[in-house]
Amino acid sequence: MLDRPGFFLLLFPASAAFWWFFEYLNRFVQNWHYVGVVFSAWEYFWYATLPFSTVLPSVLGAREWILAFGWVEKGIAWFFPVSVSKPNIPAWFFLVVSGAGLAGIGVWPDYLFPLLWVSPLLIIVSLQVIMGERHILSGMNAGDWRLVVSSAMSALLCGFFWEMWNFFSLAKWEYTVPFVNRYRLFEMPALGYAGYLPFGLEIAAIEKMMNSHGQYRETNWPRQS
Repeated sequence: MLDRPGFFLLLFPASAAFWWFFEYLNRFVQNWHYVGVVFSAWEYFWYATLPFSTVLPSVLGAREWILAFGWVEKGIAWFFPVSVSKPNIPAWFFLVVSGAGLAGIGVWPDYLFPLLWVSPLLIIVSLQVIMGERHILSGMNAGDWRLVVSSAMSALLCGFFWEMWNFFSLAKWEYTVPFVNRYRLFEMPALGYAGYLPFGLEIAAIEKMMNSHGQYRETNWPRQS
């Protein structure tokens, strides 16, 4: 908020557009729906856009907080490296498979619904690999897992509070997730929280794209111990 106010403000409209994309995908799988409120289409759009605009700032802010802890530097800054000799081959494979899977959720929503959270991430990273750009997994080549772990943890942390606040709300969302719709923690099935992990990486990927192609270039990552 203080060091990069322009970029921080830009996160809000980007966040609204980002979450509306998932609302669109949910039209096919119907994994969640809203109860306790009745709006017209335009009222729904304007009332929903405001809270949707807080998703990226919340998760990225939580990630900065997590990165402030010393164990992140000590434990995962120089973890084991993961490198691929010919990255374009798996990139093309994942691009085709995830693209087909994302298109298929409208046909087999009860079986392919997990791809709603995984496919967008794979598509973004695969395209960046094919175009020779740096991506959120690039640091893992040198054993730097900080971006990956902190992004996933921040989304899970925010998700816990979102689900808690939602549970006691008058206007709320409820879940109907095939096969795992049991053992709930608040309204969310326990296994459903796993979806927040790739969701955090997708947010990190969007932030990296904004930094790479906008006027607010990222100049201080990875952090120095």
